[in-house]
Amino acid sequence: MGVSILMAAVLAQTPAPLDVTVPAVEGVTADPGCGGRAQLATMATCVVTTQAAISGVIDAWTADFERQGWLAAGGGDNRVVYIRRRPEGGCDGFQVLAFADGTVAAPAAPAYLAMASIPGNVCAAQPAPPAAPQ
Repeated sequence: MGVSILMAAVLAQTPAPLDVTVPAVEGVTADPGCGGRAQLATMATCVVTTQAAISGVIDAWTADFERQGWLAAGGGDNRVVYIRRRPEGGCDGFQVLAFADGTVAAPAAPAYLAMASIPGNVCAAQPAPPAAPQ
């Protein structure tokens, strides 16, 4: 499970603090080193659990994030993007990336979650692609 290009590009920007309360889930502990990914550790908040528990952790978090007004709005490549509408318009966003170190695929092996805000208005309209030459 690798870091997607999109995730790397977004995390390369200076992240804003996360405006979300991450619920405590049994078996999840902070991992300041982000599973040995030093660059990711400078841009994200990371935790570690087991490969067997990771889906349950994401499910519990998603339910709690929804109670806080965050909606799971997309994702892919082991990533979930959450958004919340701003009262003045637009949206804030953050993402959670799941990954393992790749050396062992086993239920008790470590699995990691990295969380980082997405800078800017994530609901802003994307610019139209340039017109194809005729």
